[in-house]
Amino acid sequence: MTTTTTALGLGRYVIDPSGSSVTFTTRHLFGLGLVRGSFAIRSGAVELAGPVTASAVTAELDAGSFRTGNDARDATVRSPKLLDTDRHPRIVFVSEQVSEQEVTGTLTVHGVSRPVRLTVTDTTVSAEGSGFHVRATTRIDRTDFGVTAMRGLAGRHLALTVEVTCVHASLRDGTAGWAK
Repeated sequence: MTTTTTALGLGRYVIDPSGSSVTFTTRHLFGLGLVRGSFAIRSGAVELAGPVTASAVTAELDAGSFRTGNDARDATVRSPKLLDTDRHPRIVFVSEQVSEQEVTGTLTVHGVSRPVRLTVTDTTVSAEGSGFHVRATTRIDRTDFGVTAMRGLAGRHLALTVEVTCVHASLRDGTAGWAK
């Protein structure tokens, strides 16, 4: 991590979906092929408190935004065979413990909730301290969330990278104070 939260004011920061993403890599075809993809972040917030361990994070992803660049594969993953996005349109994360190095909490995918730990790899505070950008990583096993079909053909483990840009809730445009 490159900075600390001391340059930021305490309070509510909202996730800017246009400056945020969840990307992943996984394997398919019995581990032979690399697949890269993404999910869109729908909304979220960080309640920054002092000390940072009293902070809280929530985020909601659009499960139907699953994209790998292969329309047929994307439709199959969104179908009832795997994510079943018509029945489970949201992927939700709620933190339970926050530190400057990691965020642990509960991830709900496909109607199943499991604990996850995200390792914070980078944090950048805006020039005016009005917001921040965080990158964190984790690895999940899709079968832990009841997404069990197509073993061997669809990757079991996903390496996730979460990048979120957060702006103080009092700001509307989400760009104030960012250094170029």
